[in-house]
Amino acid sequence: MKHLAAYMLLKLGGNDSPSAADVKTALSSVGVEVDSANLDRLMKDLEGKDLAEIMESGKGMLVKMGGGGGGGGGGGGAAAEEEVVEEEKPVEEEMDMAGGMDMFGGDEGGGSDY
Repeated sequence: MKHLAAYMLLKLGGNDSPSAADVKTALSSVGVEVDSANLDRLMKDLEGKDLAEIMESGKGMLVKMGGGGGGGGGGGGAAAEEEVVEEEKPVEEEMDMAGGMDMFGGDEGGGSDY
């Protein structure tokens, strides 16, 4: 598959008839190891054929496979439902300041603002 992808990229890049050496160079430039036997078989299969015609004939094969968007899976029912357990949060109690302090920590509970 990687050999075919490189071949097609070379075609898209403007190389009208990429050779096996071109494909090897393209793949090795990005660190991909080339399998010479598979590349030779691909080049033999593509020899003398128009890539556009091959792709057009391949569309008919893809139609047989289907492949529409399958959507998400439906609900699994009650058996798949997990029980959610809520943890009780500790209730914070307010601290009684004994009424003798104001907001700023003064000793008097009332009186002047400042």
